[in-house]
Amino acid sequence: MNHILSTHLIADHRLTTVWLERVWEAGIPAIELFCIKPHVDYNDRAQISDLGHFFNDSELKVASMHGPLFTDDVWGRSGPNSLIVITETDKSRRVKMLDEIKRALEIAETIPFRYFIQHIGLPGDEYDERKLEAAFTSLEELTLFARQRGVEILLENIPNRMSTGERLAAFVAATHLNVGFCFDVGHAHLGEGVETAFRFMKDRIRSTHLHDNDGVTDLHQFPFLAPRGTVDWGKTIPLLRAKELPLLLELKASASIPQPIEAVKQVFQRMEEIE
Repeated sequence: MNHILSTHLIADHRLTTVWLERVWEAGIPAIELFCIKPHVDYNDRAQISDLGHFFNDSELKVASMHGPLFTDDVWGRSGPNSLIVITETDKSRRVKMLDEIKRALEIAETIPFRYFIQHIGLPGDEYDERKLEAAFTSLEELTLFARQRGVEILLENIPNRMSTGERLAAFVAATHLNVGFCFDVGHAHLGEGVETAFRFMKDRIRSTHLHDNDGVTDLHQFPFLAPRGTVDWGKTIPLLRAKELPLLLELKASASIPQPIEAVKQVFQRMEEIE
């Protein structure tokens, strides 16, 4: 199974080529860029250029990029106007948000990648037909923009009432949008359950997000190493292997894991050992 590491692991820090070199030296062949400022700033031409030169000269590949969630550099804490959501029902505000997402997609012109991970709504959102209509309008525009850059948009199941595996499958069936899915195991575990979400999503899954939690809070913990992790990896990994899906770790840094890259290697090894 292909091994990929999301830069979410160091999202609180600016992404540098030094860290990327460590990832490659650890035997990890590909990454997912987590597009949040100032970690990966789509408006910072110097940073994108530097990263582009690195990837041109490196065997390390960029498999995908996670779309931006906020316009600010403090994870949306500057206020609600900093949130980037394609479910915005006010057209003028939605246009501004789509412009932000397009600027992120333009990174593919310098750093090629295949998949762009997109959320529908915010964590905790209730089901809302008007918001889903706004999401459909947004995705019609974004899928065309992405396709022109050789990128496919993948919708991720997140903890809200519009983005369960069942609701995403129904949304795509009703709209006929040309999008795939990113199957987030940790998020599925918080909601309808990993096996149930997988059953609804499996025909369109192109990538994954793997992380652990206690079934209550979205912790993004290291599988096997998290004291509160309750995902059943013994049942999950065979599902992914049967569909030949990648093992893409989307983890959060922890003070209890001082050598995270080494821990990532251990996690990949443990996953591969599951029959």
